[in-house]
Amino acid sequence: MTSSPPHPLQRLLHYGRRYRLAIGQATVCSILNKLFDLAPPVLIGAAVDVVVKQEDSLIAGWGVRDTGAQLVLLSVLSAVIWGLESLFEYGYDRLWRNLAQRMQHDLRLEAYGHVQNLEMRFFEDRSTGGLLAILNDDINQLERFLDIGANEILQVATTVILVSGGFFILAPEVAWLTMIPIPLIIWGSIAFQNRLAPRYAAVREKVSLLSMRLANNLSGITTIKSFTTEAYELDRLRQDSAAYGRSNRHAIALSAAFVPLIRIVIFGGFIATLLIGGQEAIAGRLAVGTYSTLVFMTQRLLWPLTRLGQTLDQYQRAMASTQRVMNLLDTPIRIASGGQALPEVQGAIAFSQVQFSYQSGYPILRGLSLTIPAGHTIGIAGATGSGKSTLVKLLLRFYEIEGGSITIDGLDLRNIQLPDLRRAMGLVSQDVFLFHGTVAENIAYGSSGASVAEICNAAKLAEAEEFIAQLPQGYETIVGERGQKLSGGQRQRLAIARAILKNPPILILDEATSAVDNETEAAISRALAHITENRTTIAIAHRLSTIRHADRIYVMDQGQIAEAGDHDTLLAQGGIYANLWRVQTGE
Repeated sequence: MTSSPPHPLQRLLHYGRRYRLAIGQATVCSILNKLFDLAPPVLIGAAVDVVVKQEDSLIAGWGVRDTGAQLVLLSVLSAVIWGLESLFEYGYDRLWRNLAQRMQHDLRLEAYGHVQNLEMRFFEDRSTGGLLAILNDDINQLERFLDIGANEILQVATTVILVSGGFFILAPEVAWLTMIPIPLIIWGSIAFQNRLAPRYAAVREKVSLLSMRLANNLSGITTIKSFTTEAYELDRLRQDSAAYGRSNRHAIALSAAFVPLIRIVIFGGFIATLLIGGQEAIAGRLAVGTYSTLVFMTQRLLWPLTRLGQTLDQYQRAMASTQRVMNLLDTPIRIASGGQALPEVQGAIAFSQVQFSYQSGYPILRGLSLTIPAGHTIGIAGATGSGKSTLVKLLLRFYEIEGGSITIDGLDLRNIQLPDLRRAMGLVSQDVFLFHGTVAENIAYGSSGASVAEICNAAKLAEAEEFIAQLPQGYETIVGERGQKLSGGQRQRLAIARAILKNPPILILDEATSAVDNETEAAISRALAHITENRTTIAIAHRLSTIRHADRIYVMDQGQIAEAGDHDTLLAQGGIYANLWRVQTGE
């Protein structure tokens, strides 16, 4: 029998242990603020007592017999109480809001850091928009609850405890009238909470779908424009937004009913205290000052409970969001870093009987073995879907192999610390990703501390210096999101410059020239000739002209090595490589 998962509130409280001091300080300020906030009705009752009883009043019993002096004393006490109430209101407001900022900041960083350590398979199963909704909107929901809701719950609880205790001390025969609505309100709150929880969970899911749609459409705006599907995408967004609105209305229909129903219950308790308490005061069984205090206290006790509707609404939204954030943090990290540091890398790589599949039952690599001597350049060719790029992903440990082993300088990749492993490799892929920033920042990405001279030298070796000089601000030109202000060839040369600056002992070129024209390919090939010297280079290519001078070429077919040799040897064999060469050269 499996135990039920912990409630989101339990998980939030567990997470909040690291903020115990800040939570304690904010809680104390909230309670003290409410304590002094409840004092004015007592002072009003004392003032009425002074006016009615004068020298026989309660304050006269403290030794102050003169009624004028009694009123002055009450005025001084009022000033002190109002001052302390304001001070603690400032304290709790500042403390809770700062705590909310700290928690949302830390939680967002922790969740994002966790996401970065997840394997690539995780991202293939989820949308970017959905993850953005969790990392941004869901964490903001939690922040909004901590800003206001936590203090509201504390102050309502403090009010119930203090006022109830005061009632039973001052007038136990009337106190029960005021207490009758409280169990009904608590029961109603729990009942509403249970019914609201699934409705707000649905709201959060609809937010995720809406964010996914927006993220996908903004990323694919070029495709949308080229196919003139603006109206179609607007209609799809309208449907997603309408679904979000319907789920919200479904939740609001229930949450909005809470306050009116609670007000009816509260009104009953208030009227009972007013009538029966008044009769007790008229009959002389209850002091007039005490009656005044009871009437004011009843209002101060019961009317704040109407805010439970808003607080409950915030709470349910926060709990739905907390569940999604915690579920993300619970996602297991399947690719664990090894414990062995990687010494100076020579670059000898060996794949031995490697088995791998993206989906169970559909193997991509079937017992693949190949050896790459240190300092050599090898090319990998083959038809689309033969498993070429998969080798790169496994070498970088973006995925975990299912059988066999991969070693660098005789060390199994699974035993090497992940940062050391990936620092030893430089990847230049077909799909170049440039960050929104300057040309210089993108070249220096991953090489913090690089000097301007080193950045310029890397650009020169990558044959990017000439086009950079023609940009409006040169190296300080903003490239736009994903480098959209640059051509494909320009982005490719910046990626090569980035790899040159990193200066890795192992260089991986994954279809690095497949999306550029012949002139750009020639420039990139000249740049690559400089950086492949004295380092292990793996060049995966669809264009065989880019790997014809490799020390050794491996031809893949259906997840295995079908042919191996240099360019001339493979042509002489008349196999897969020779056929591909003839197709590409038109021979």
